[in-house]
Amino acid sequence: MKAKYFAQLLAVSALWGASFPMLRVAAPEMGANVTAFLRVSIGAATLALLMRAVGQRWPWHSWRELTALGVVSVGLPYLLFCYAATKAPAGYLALLNPTAVVFAVLSSAWLKEDRLDAGKIIGCILGFVGLSLVVQLGPVKPTTDVLLGAGAAILATFFYGAAAPFQKRATRRIEPLAIAGPMHLSAMLLVAPFGLWDLPQARFTPTGIALVLVLGVVTSGLAYWVHLRILRHVTPVAAVTPIFFVPVFGVAWSFLFLGEPVSAGTVIGGAIVLVASALVTGFNPWRRKLIADLPPP
Repeated sequence: MKAKYFAQLLAVSALWGASFPMLRVAAPEMGANVTAFLRVSIGAATLALLMRAVGQRWPWHSWRELTALGVVSVGLPYLLFCYAATKAPAGYLALLNPTAVVFAVLSSAWLKEDRLDAGKIIGCILGFVGLSLVVQLGPVKPTTDVLLGAGAAILATFFYGAAAPFQKRATRRIEPLAIAGPMHLSAMLLVAPFGLWDLPQARFTPTGIALVLVLGVVTSGLAYWVHLRILRHVTPVAAVTPIFFVPVFGVAWSFLFLGEPVSAGTVIGGAIVLVASALVTGFNPWRRKLIADLPPP
């Protein structure tokens, strides 16, 4: 992966990491469904305005494919993550996010976009060991709510990771902006009934509204577009590799802005999850340097 793409993905992971503490504040106030609906609607509007500004046409010929991608990789994860944010601490949810890498590798292997070897299998096992440590040994007791939140977050990462190779295939034929816009539009249509049903019970505060605007414009609309642009130039697994850093940013933002505690169990479990993700992707930032340092034959 070229350094510029890695740097861009790192920036995207920082934004996505920041979304967890923002959801942790906004979702309990407005409700999970309303927060998800507003976030995806604002993201869809942002992308639609960008498409109009640059003269990008809507790819109606691929509406079935993009609708399915929008439902699976945007709508369902947004609903599940917003629900999880009402049950579990933001730092926990960020630590569970790298399981998307595991699901992306498995999906890519199944679709012949990558191969599954012993290292990837061991990494998958280690990943779930790490997740159990995060849930069981962290500073928050594994109550029913925490377990439900963790389960919803893992299910969300499954949908996101499994859709990665399908998104890669779409970028080979369609412009990234023309993919991101319709995906968010279809996701909005999926989430709308849930959001509108819960709208009368929502509590709108200046802080909550501001956070949802940032979530919709920046971490959804713009970040997703940038992610798809990078995905066009790298493999599906490489595109989700910087998700390794989402927990780092998520826990850091949650600690700094929400004061959420960090325990030894959280750190150890999170470290195992990161190692597992590295195993399943073959990611090794020192490999190039080691090869460069070898003497010539």
